[in-house]
This record gives sequence, structure tokens and C-alpha cells, in this order.
Amino acid sequence: MNDLDPPVRPASTRLVGRDGDLGFIHSFFNNPEVHGAALLLSGEAGVGKTAVLDAVAAGAVNRGVRVLRAAGVQFEADIGYAGLNQLLVPLFDEFDVLDPVHRDALRVAIGIGGGPAPDRLLTSTAVLLLLRLISARTPLLLVVDDLPWLDRATNAVLGFVARRLVGSRIGFLAASRTDSESFFESGGLTERRLEPLDAASSAELLALAHPDVSPAVRRRISAEARGNPLALVELPLALTAEQRTTLAAVPGVLPLSERLQAMFASRVAGLPDRTRRLLLLAALDGTGDLAAVVAAASGRAGVDDLAPAEQNRLVTISTGNRRLSFRHPLIGSAVVELATAAERRRAHRALAEVLGEQLERRAWHLGEAAVEPDEVVAALLEEAGRRRLRRGDALGAVAALTRSAGLSPAASDESRRLAEAAYVGVDSSGDLDDASRLLAGAQAHPTGQQSLHAAAAAAFLLINRDGDMDTAYQLLVGAIESGEHGYDASDEGLVEALHVLVLLCWYGGDPKLWQPLLTYVERLTPEPPELLWVIIQTFGDPSRTGAAALPRLSTLISTVGDDPTRVIRVGTASVFADRLGDFRWATRRLVEQGRAGAAPVRRHLGALMHLGLDYFHLGRWDDAAELAAEGLGLCENHDYRFFAWYFQYIQAAVAAAQGNAATSAELTEEIVRWATPRGTHGARYFACHARALAALGSNDFETAYQHARALSPAGTVAPYVPIAMWGAMDLVEAAVRTGREKEAAAHAAAMRASSMAALSPRLELLVLACEALTTPGKASLALFEQALSLPDPEHRPFDVARVRLFYGERLRRLRAAPEAREQLARALEDFRRLGAEPWAARAAAELRAGGHSASVAARPGPGALTAQELQIARLAATGLTNKQIAERLLLSHRTIGTHLYQIYPKLGITSRAALRDALSGLETNSGG
Repeated sequence: MNDLDPPVRPASTRLVGRDGDLGFIHSFFNNPEVHGAALLLSGEAGVGKTAVLDAVAAGAVNRGVRVLRAAGVQFEADIGYAGLNQLLVPLFDEFDVLDPVHRDALRVAIGIGGGPAPDRLLTSTAVLLLLRLISARTPLLLVVDDLPWLDRATNAVLGFVARRLVGSRIGFLAASRTDSESFFESGGLTERRLEPLDAASSAELLALAHPDVSPAVRRRISAEARGNPLALVELPLALTAEQRTTLAAVPGVLPLSERLQAMFASRVAGLPDRTRRLLLLAALDGTGDLAAVVAAASGRAGVDDLAPAEQNRLVTISTGNRRLSFRHPLIGSAVVELATAAERRRAHRALAEVLGEQLERRAWHLGEAAVEPDEVVAALLEEAGRRRLRRGDALGAVAALTRSAGLSPAASDESRRLAEAAYVGVDSSGDLDDASRLLAGAQAHPTGQQSLHAAAAAAFLLINRDGDMDTAYQLLVGAIESGEHGYDASDEGLVEALHVLVLLCWYGGDPKLWQPLLTYVERLTPEPPELLWVIIQTFGDPSRTGAAALPRLSTLISTVGDDPTRVIRVGTASVFADRLGDFRWATRRLVEQGRAGAAPVRRHLGALMHLGLDYFHLGRWDDAAELAAEGLGLCENHDYRFFAWYFQYIQAAVAAAQGNAATSAELTEEIVRWATPRGTHGARYFACHARALAALGSNDFETAYQHARALSPAGTVAPYVPIAMWGAMDLVEAAVRTGREKEAAAHAAAMRASSMAALSPRLELLVLACEALTTPGKASLALFEQALSLPDPEHRPFDVARVRLFYGERLRRLRAAPEAREQLARALEDFRRLGAEPWAARAAAELRAGGHSASVAARPGPGALTAQELQIARLAATGLTNKQIAERLLLSHRTIGTHLYQIYPKLGITSRAALRDALSGLETNSGG
């Protein structure tokens, strides 16, 4: 039958995450080669089977299909033909199309006629005949929900009919719960399983259904629901107003709504008491540690008592590794829901007793068992929170610190712990609203106003919202100067406040802001923490102080470890020393953890920033732009609006290098428009760098000079503006091309006098190139050669190509034609490979001016693509995303990305956009 189209639904009622399933059903029933078909849907309870059936039925009705529906009902399962009666009610008045024998048999079977019970075959045939005769006039769709709950006789008839629809205008669509027993014989029929929603669809459904629930709470609900749509919609309904907005207030085991209780709790209620006791311990433990559960039962129940739960498919037990797991997390929630508060507290205490060596778990259970303030338990929870933070679990740290505050007998301790929870919240967790509420709670007590954690949290919230940089800076400086810390280097609150102050100084972009910070750090006793000291040297004013800190930075890199905060802070220390590549593996791992929800959002953002900058300098511009887009999405989703400019800068720099001046201008204008009124001059300097680069690409050297000069005056590498080092060659080039030889020479001399050349080979390349540009005649050639002989040129391909272009231009003017041709040809080849079109055009023009065709630097040969690489390249050229290609080829999307990174150089391109032309040229050259 060809009359079923996908349902047309308003956007507000669209079935989230089911486009693929609806598309499959549509194509199944509208296959032009098949007339009449039967399809069975299956899935776990609450997965949305009924919603899919409703959507398909609505779409069919809109297309003029007559829909007959029935749904299994448990209390009618013993009434013969009750389901058939329900299905055929709309056709009662049309039975006369049948011959008397079949008509009367059918009327008796469904209870609207009298006489002896008809034979099952006769009834089945009557139903099939009736449906075929009616479908001759109007196509039919039979839609049956909860198939296993239909009576046995109806199941037999429907099974008979479903196998005899070929050649008709009848469709049969039925749904049943996975693993449920049924009298319906499904052998030989097509089945499709409705899977739980993926993470993106789960997030979308939660946001649509419950926009008032905070993002952090939504993520917790999504983790518990495991893609079950009913659970996603219903779980928030059982939360209080505070729990809907504050993650720390959400209980360890989520409560269930009435509908979910009916679905899950009914399966638990009938279990023996000993079984339920073990299940309660397992649900509250939450780790699956069967040994701990049995030990906590203290002989009142044993492993064998779990048998009824196994038989009812509520749990699975692995005897090999002694693990217990609920088949769905909400089964555990149902177990907890059915227990009394006293039973839950006893279970928590029992678990705490057997977890003596595991501080975090023991502290948590003691906290849940406590009913009044208890400083011993509060202190344990505070330590557990700090351990969780060091492990990267920011949300867990906030929850532990908040619970610790709630159990603190002294108001000052409560305020201090709430302040620390607020600071962790703004610095790591990704839930700024929650952090704001915690901060308000901390500041309600007089001592909370003096807490450095509170001040650091308040400063961060201020710059991220509508406050200005100066106010945030003054707030934090005032708190540090009035604090009672004695400049003790072991004071965690003080050290964290100083780390925040480093960033505020850097964001402010004013050298005067740094002096108080430097004074505070000098006062630290017995000495400043190593990481803090190195960051100040290499991140604040690296052109003057960075080189001396490099040995200590190397030590930090070699011991970076896996603490997300440490990885990002070591990365911060490495940005302007060009050392991000030395531990790229750790940054990549943090990005992957962030994508999986296993790393703090702020750290995920930091890793994306660092990796994006690293990829830009490596010439992996498409990858850098993709990471920047990901970062902007995170900023939007988690309200970290302050950090958007980082990613806009990366996009603007890529666009400028590729010659997309208009796009770059739009992005930098947005950065400046946002940063200027807030006093975030550090962001404005980054915009100046991208603007100067874009102007150079547009051959507008006067504008390029003005932007570069705004970043750093000629003759000075601006202090405490580290990106001035990145823009130094832009200023010298623009000065030379606009006839400002004196300014160019002064700036080259300032670069040499600074520590730039000692920081990294890339920065040494810039210093030597600028010295060469400002050295007249043949004396410059040795400087160019020295610059181009520095190790690992592949780590800075764009900078190297620009220097080759300068060198080739100088050689051509010195009439060294063969040498000039070599440098210009190599520069053109590199620019083309990178996708740096303006610079490629300039190199080609120089070649032509020297009497050479640009074809001497033709794009690199295609190399030998493997069969798999060719397949991936062709799919990517059609516009498919990495994820879509991965699904087709049964690979991971990261594997696809790796292959594409290897494919681009073989084809002489740097972006996806160039794939189609490259492949066409490849086929042409091969005679295809």
C-alpha cells in the first residue's frame, strides 16, 4: 500500500528523536514493490511506542487512509475476541459486505450476534475477507498497541491476517514491550526495535518539556532516564521547585512520578522482604558492588535472596566479578520509593559501616543517614568534595560541599563551605544559576562576605553577566588584601583567588593591573606554588619573563597528570611558549571526557580553546574552526557567555588566513562590541590581531599597520599583552610595505631585545624574519636562511610559508631568479595546501613577475589513496558529516576525522569544501 506518508506535525508536537523510525515506517509501507505489509514494533516500557503509533496513524488519516485501532488491556486478556471487538467496532455497520456464513460467524465471535461459537479458521477468514473488501474502496491501516495483552483468540486471528496482506491495500502495525510473552505468532514478520533516545534528543525533549529545569539537573535526569522518553518527561514532575533548579538539592536516587511508580514500583512491591532489603542497599550504594551490599545486609539477607528479582528481570548479577546492576536505573528508584525514610537511613548507615576505607562513599552515606548537624560528618564530606574535584567531578564536589554545609553546626563553617561550593560551581561545574544561589547562601552570613572563595565566585559571576572587569578586579583585590590568610601558600582559598586574579589581569589588558598580583605572590610563604608562579611568568608578560621559566614549565608538562584543572592551567602556562603540542594528548583526552559528560564544563571549554589555538598554528584550520564552533555551543548551552570571544577569535583568525575578510570582520566586530564596554581589553587585543591578519590578506597594508600598532606600538613589544608577540611580524611587514622602514627596524630590534626568540622556534622564526625584512640587500639572505633552517617547520606551516614568500620577494629583487623561484614555488605550494588563498595569489603573482608560471608549484600529487580513504573522501564530498559517514561505514566518527586529516595532504587540500574538486581532478588525471 502506498498511501502512508510521515505524519505532518506542528514543531511543538514533533516526536523528538524519532525521525529515523518514522522514516523507516513510511518507506516500509510505501515500498512500490510491496502492496500490503505487516510491521511489528518493539521496545522497553516508556520508550514511546504509543507515541510512534499515534504519529503514524495521524499521518495516515491525513492522507485519506482509514485507521482501525485496538490496544491490549490486561483485565480483558481472558475475554475471547475482546481485542477483535475493539478493532472492528467502526466496521459493525459494514458486515453485510460479507456472505451470510462469514458475516454471522464474525458477529458471533465478537459478541454482537447469537449462535454456536464459530471455528477459529472461519472467524479468521471472515476478518480477512472483510478487511480486503473494505480496503478495495479505501486503504486501511490496522494499528494495535500492547499486543501481548490482547486475548489469545484475537492474537491468533491477527497473526493469520498479518501473513495474508500481500497484494492488498491493508497495512498492519503493532507494538509490544521487549521480551514480553505473547500469543501472537511473529515468526516471518518484519520487526523494528525502538531504541532509547540518544543524548542530543534526550536533551532536546527535556528542554522542550521542562524549560524551567536547570541544565545541570536536566543532565542528571537524562543520565538516569537512559533515553527513555516517558522517564525524561515524568521524572522532573516528582522534583520540588528547589530540586528542579539546584543540582545539589537533588537526592542521590531520583523520586518517581505517579506514572513511573505505576510502571516500575508495581514490579517491585510483590517481592519478598529479604529481596527488597538487598535491592534497597544496592540502589542506595549505586556502584554495583555486590560484596558491599551483602556485607551491609549483615546476615539478614544473602545473594540467594536476589533470585526473585532476577526471575522478574529487575536485576542482573555477574558472579564472575560480583556485580549487581538494575536493568533500568528507575527500578532502583522504585525500590527506594517504596522504602520508608527510616529504612533508607538504616541502609545508608549499614553501607557506611562496611566502607570504612573508602572515604568518599562512606562520607556520602553518613551524610544521607544524618538527621541533624554533625561536624564530623560535615568534615568528611568536605574532604570528599575536594577529592572529587581533583578527580574532575565538579558536580559531585558541589553536591558534597553543599551537603557538608547543611550538616555544619557552626554558621561560619556553613558559610565557608557554601562559598567553596559556589566557587567550584562557577569555576568548573557549568551551572552558574546554581552557583549564584549557593553564593547568596554563603553571603547571608557575615563571615561569608570575607571568604576568598566567595569573592572569587562573585568576581567570576560578575564578568560573566553584565558587570565590568574593573569592578570584578577591585572586588577580588579588596578581598585578598583584607583577608586573614597571612599569605600562607598552603591556603587553598588564597591560591584559588590568585589564579582567578591572574585571569582578571590578563582579561583587563592593562599592565597596571598586574602590580598588586605580583606583590601578593612575592609575599607568599614559604614560597609561591610552582604552577601559579610559572603561569605568571609565561602567561602575563612572556616576552620579558617567560624564557626564564621554561625549565620549570617543562617539569610541569612532564608531570601534567589527569586532573582537569591542572591540565588546563599547565595549558595556560604553555600557550605563549608554544608548548601546547607537548601534551596535546592530555588536552585531547579532556575534550573527549567533556563530550562524554565526564569532565567539568569550564575545563572542557579550556581544552577546546587550547586545542583550537594549537591546531591553528599547526595549519589544521578546519579542525580549529570545528572546535571553536563546539566551544561556542557550550558557551550558549551553559551560559558561559564571557568565553565566547575566545572561540570567535579562533574563527576570525582562520577566516583571515583563508581570505574570508568579511567573515573575519564580522567576528572581530562582535568581539570588540562586547568587550569594550566591559573593559575586557585583552579580548580587544585578540580582535586586533585577527584584523591585522585579514588586512594583510586583503593587501590593505595601511589598515593592517594601524591594527597591528593598536596591538603593540612600533618599537615596543607591549608589556603584559602577550599576543603582541603573535602580531609582531604582521606589524613589521605592514610597516615595510607602507614605507615605514624606521618603525619596522625599531620593532625588529625590540623583538630581538625581548625573550621571544628563546621562548619557541616559532617565535624565533618571527624574530629572524623581521630582522631579515629590515636588513637591506644581500645581508638579509643569511637571516632568511637561518629562519628557515629552524627545526620542525611542519609545526608552523603558515608562518614558514609567509617567510618563504618574503625571502622569494627579496631574492627576486636581488635578481637571484632560480633561488627566488624555488622559495616562491614552495611558498605557493604551502599556501595552497593550507587554503591561504590571498597569500597563494601573492606568491603566484611574484612567480609571474619573475617570468615563471604559477604551474611550477602545482598542487601536490594525489598520492595513493587507499580504498577506504577514497570511500571516505567521496562520502565527505557529498556533504555528509563525520558522524553520518561513520554510521555508514561502521566506524567511529573520530576515526573518520583521522582519515580525512591524512587524506587532505594527499589531495593537496586543507578543507572539506575542496574535496569535490580534488576528487574530480583525480578522476580526470587517471583517465576516469
